[in-house]
Amino acid sequence: MSGFYLHNLLRIAIVLVTAFAWFKGGPAERIGATVNLVGSLAVMFLVRAMQQEQIGLVLLGLDGALGLVFLALAVRYTSLWLGGAMLLQAAQFSLHAYYLVLDRHVDLLFAVVNNVVSWGVLLAILIGTLVTWRGLGKREI
Repeated sequence: MSGFYLHNLLRIAIVLVTAFAWFKGGPAERIGATVNLVGSLAVMFLVRAMQQEQIGLVLLGLDGALGLVFLALAVRYTSLWLGGAMLLQAAQFSLHAYYLVLDRHVDLLFAVVNNVVSWGVLLAILIGTLVTWRGLGKREI
């Protein structure tokens, strides 16, 4: 499967998971999914609007902001899926920082790690929504 189709499939999956989180998830899932969707849309539009030299810094800033939102949500809602999403976003931030600092060009390793992290964050949001929807996350002590 080519990168173009995989990228479009990811976009569709982000919209579907966000809609699912809005209808079946709790506040943490709704916020997390919405922030992930907004971040994806921001990347899509900013990459087209900016010069090639500035894209790396902008992506680093967006990944850092998304990671901070997941951190705030993880502290507020103490959910395991939020911790996973936050750690994956930290890996994404580290990937962009590594390529930016070393002034490396985007290669196959970058694309693979970027896609794995993006799908992983989406999977974490989906799992969190399923757990909330099914009521599996609430336990009486």
